[in-house]
Amino acid sequence: MTVPVSSIVRPQLSIGLYLQSSDLSNSIEEMLVQDDRYTLSIAQSEADFFQLIDHQKQQLDCLILQDGKALETVLNRLRTEAILLPIVILHSDQRQLDLRFFYHTAELWVSFKELDHLETWIDRAIEEFLALSPVCQLPDTITPPDFTQDLIAQNFLMLQQRRLTDKLKERLGYLGIYYKRSPKAFLKNLPPQEQQEFLKELRIEYRVIILNYFQEDLDLNQRIDNFVNAAFFADVPVSQIVEIHMELMDEFAKQLKLEGRSEEILLDYRLTLIDTIAHLCEMYRRSIPRES
Repeated sequence: MTVPVSSIVRPQLSIGLYLQSSDLSNSIEEMLVQDDRYTLSIAQSEADFFQLIDHQKQQLDCLILQDGKALETVLNRLRTEAILLPIVILHSDQRQLDLRFFYHTAELWVSFKELDHLETWIDRAIEEFLALSPVCQLPDTITPPDFTQDLIAQNFLMLQQRRLTDKLKERLGYLGIYYKRSPKAFLKNLPPQEQQEFLKELRIEYRVIILNYFQEDLDLNQRIDNFVNAAFFADVPVSQIVEIHMELMDEFAKQLKLEGRSEEILLDYRLTLIDTIAHLCEMYRRSIPRES
């Protein structure tokens, strides 16, 4: 049954806007406020922008910034604070774009002459962001790697992806941006080192789920959803999840044997595997386009 569009309550996308040109800012504001898809928060200065980020980073769905002297400083601070969001960066036609990323590998650079299609670029930026792997490659910096900060960024990314997908499911059902996965982010298409890093992180997340599965952990469902979300967008096969589960069971069995304890308790964790696979299979099932 088709539900009339007029009867659907569509959650709005929250856009954070910080541009050096007030005329450009006014033009975009006029363009977006006419569409009830968006709510717009406009920053007049860098200080205003980061105050906006501090207050609304969990609610913002996309940033729109302008290329210029302050851009790299702003993006570096966002990255340093482990705040990852979909982003559209506006630039002049004279800008010679290279393959270097300033913020994350899903940032979208759009020429001023393409502003008439800004809504499309916003959707594209969100689509690319949702396809980011939790271990996405951030731009190289001159500072040494900070693994704690990297984990914080990865966790924030997964939470933002989860929040956005929930919102988009409400807006678009199961046929919208939510399922436009990018093949370049699929596990099988990643370079070998990135594959290993991704699977390592996935294994760590699943181990935490195992250890907390029979505890009173209020965040357990969120953890499972985050794990499944990461696996889905990386197109991880179910067999890979089974392999991770079996490796952990072997690890736990060896530990129990050393402690002189029975391994039978590990049989209960088949429920964890069934629960996780059921979630993942449901996402794969819903990702198949429906027949019109």
